[in-house]
Amino acid sequence: MKVIGMAGWSGSGKTTLVEQLIPHFTARGLRVSVIKHAHHGFDLDRPGKDSYRHREAGATQVLMLSNDRWVLMHELRGAPEPTLDEQLRLLAPCDLVLIEGYKEAAVPKIEIHRPALGKPPLWPENPHVVAVATDGDIDCPLPRLPLNDPAAIAAFILEHRDVQ
Repeated sequence: MKVIGMAGWSGSGKTTLVEQLIPHFTARGLRVSVIKHAHHGFDLDRPGKDSYRHREAGATQVLMLSNDRWVLMHELRGAPEPTLDEQLRLLAPCDLVLIEGYKEAAVPKIEIHRPALGKPPLWPENPHVVAVATDGDIDCPLPRLPLNDPAAIAAFILEHRDVQ
């Protein structure tokens, strides 16, 4: 399984790019999974629903399923957040994992950089950045990819030898 990350500042377009990349890979018959790291808490459940009530009652895991999908929710209950490697082991077999977030993770990543945001680039301080997808003109020794051309970025990912 190949693994590549998308890293950048909030508002840079990581989610949009991941969303645009997935169809390029699935059209080639690849099975794609995504790991999205959220810095803030989130909840897939709603108060009053059965699964919410089970978690509130103290269940560590709640598995919900239907004819269309299933989801396993795991409450950490004070335990440390699983490492990226532990999360990768939880995924079903696939061809490619796109990781959104995890700026510091030791996996090859494409930095999404929009100079208009006024934020400094990550690549000078992050040895895991292998390319920069940008909508601006930047001076960078790494491959520069056109942020608004997901087909070109997908081709880079498929051809890049450092993608795990």
